[in-house]
Amino acid sequence: MRAIMRTTIAATLTAFLLAGGAHAQASSQAPSACGGDLATFLEGVKAEAIARGVAPEVADRALAGARIDEKVLSRDRAQGVFRQTFLEFSQRTVSQSRLDIGRRKLKELSSVFARAEQDYGVPGPIIAAFWAMETDFGVVQGDFNTRNALVTLAHDCRRPELFRPQLLAAIEMVGHGDLDPAGTTGAWAGEIGQVQMLPRDIIAFGVDGDGDGHVNVKQSAPDAILTAAKFIQNLGFRPGQPWIQEVTLPESLPWERTGLQSGMTAADWFAAGVVPRDGETAFGQLEASLVLPQGRKGPAFLTYPNFDIYLAWNQSFIYTTSAAYFATRLAGAPPYARTTPEEGLSDESMKQLQTRLQALGHDVGKIDGILGSGTRTAIQKEQLRLGMPADGWATRALLDAL
Repeated sequence: MRAIMRTTIAATLTAFLLAGGAHAQASSQAPSACGGDLATFLEGVKAEAIARGVAPEVADRALAGARIDEKVLSRDRAQGVFRQTFLEFSQRTVSQSRLDIGRRKLKELSSVFARAEQDYGVPGPIIAAFWAMETDFGVVQGDFNTRNALVTLAHDCRRPELFRPQLLAAIEMVGHGDLDPAGTTGAWAGEIGQVQMLPRDIIAFGVDGDGDGHVNVKQSAPDAILTAAKFIQNLGFRPGQPWIQEVTLPESLPWERTGLQSGMTAADWFAAGVVPRDGETAFGQLEASLVLPQGRKGPAFLTYPNFDIYLAWNQSFIYTTSAAYFATRLAGAPPYARTTPEEGLSDESMKQLQTRLQALGHDVGKIDGILGSGTRTAIQKEQLRLGMPADGWATRALLDAL
């Protein structure tokens, strides 16, 4: 969960949680007890941990001194939303400095990245891009006490079904010697380490990459890289296949077919006049969606089935597209082509547009000024109805037409 830059970890954590959270695997059980007296709550957690096989002395040590962190609650309740465009966000996160560091890391840790690809099928550039976007290659991992953050969020009754299992997993990590309840720090929502993973996922996918007998995703780059690779493999990554490919567009396309889940293959798009900038057409048989983060006049990409792992990691469309693009740059792709997208709408104008779309019977979710998937879908339908190119981008022309 998600440090975008050294000073903006909270912003990415916010986007991650609002999106549902890749690593926050929802419990199949009913919501656990929450709230009330903290000591009573902790006794319940301890009893549940022991029932799951944790030694009583480990549970005692893990919970000794646990407290509610009001700063965690403040962060949780003050979550914002991604309001940057793709160009704004990607240009901030996929910087030349990060590209240089990423390429150096790929060389310095080439044997570790080779093992990640050999054992789990995940190319190094994919892992390195996540590593960069999450914590600036381990530099910014968060300074919240992990145990206290999880106690706070599990005790709070907003999402106990999400955070109580993570607290129990953290207690299990204490038993493994992989988490110090008093000293381990991370993000405010309980993510730990250089690729920001929650305890349940560290338990499930943790790899001892440096052979010291522990999974230390905070200090050990090999552990973090291989754990991320195993997690990405579990998300369904298909070895040897692309994930995203920049393309140029003809003047005319079936714009209403653009967006995720198009039902077309790459070859279908090529036949319609879409041209890969890298000239690679070998994967024409694969399903492919044409995504236009800022409409038909902005950057354009074909996304392949492997793009699903990005959406599983973080469902924010802007984050995932940027992360996927970052990985292609580390793999040798050039910068995306210079484009001049149509000017988007201000927050207030977006709310006006959403209100009008809702009045027309479209489900746009909350009127929040955010160009989310529901709003994009509604825009495309109205653009098509009005005879406008249905590229899903919110413009003043569309607002005026409605």
